[in-house]
Amino acid sequence: MKLADGVYTLELTMERENGTASFHPVAVETPRGPLLVDTGLPGQADQVADALAAHGLDLADVWAVVLTHHDGDHAGGLAAVRERAADPAVYAHEAATPYVDGREFPIKSDPDGERYDPVPVDVEIQDGVTFRTDAGPMRAVFTPGHAPGHLAFHLPESGVLLAADALRGDDGDLISPAEHFTPDMAEATRSVGRLAELGRDLETTHCYHGGTVDAGIPEIEAVHESLAAEHLG
Repeated sequence: MKLADGVYTLELTMERENGTASFHPVAVETPRGPLLVDTGLPGQADQVADALAAHGLDLADVWAVVLTHHDGDHAGGLAAVRERAADPAVYAHEAATPYVDGREFPIKSDPDGERYDPVPVDVEIQDGVTFRTDAGPMRAVFTPGHAPGHLAFHLPESGVLLAADALRGDDGDLISPAEHFTPDMAEATRSVGRLAELGRDLETTHCYHGGTVDAGIPEIEAVHESLAAEHLG
């Protein structure tokens, strides 16, 4: 799906006991080539390559991978994607870096199980860091709560928000982050409040879980109000 000129969703799927789970990374065209936002689970690199190809893009041309956070469904496929994309630069928030590079164990993974392959982070980014893209500036928005160092990305000239896991889509509606997978709901609530303060130009919110929703600031504000009543007292 095309979110804006040069911004594409990449649907990845995984079979589970209760049905098919879908994940939605994003590819963004830049003057240097494609930039990939998140990589899916281990074993999904072929799906990433096929999804890119459907938009006329080649995984081998990806020059950068930007992680929204360190959870395995976002960063688990990084090692394989990085190898196939000819060693792209890896970007992540400084609070997510220790989990990505292996110094810390992913906080939501089974401590007795195996973790995904660690990968060095080349550039640690913070709130407000902006990437130059064919769709205009793509600005990082620090949105912790769901995970340490969680980032969303705002493309104001295209009216698009890449919310990652700060928000979810549900049959065309915008809903709160999954509480079961969000260690700090109070902080996550404040992060939704930050997203609600983005410009009124926002028309489309893309969620890693649930996909793209025709939702802007009023819908984000409504989610924030509901969360605040429950988690901020």
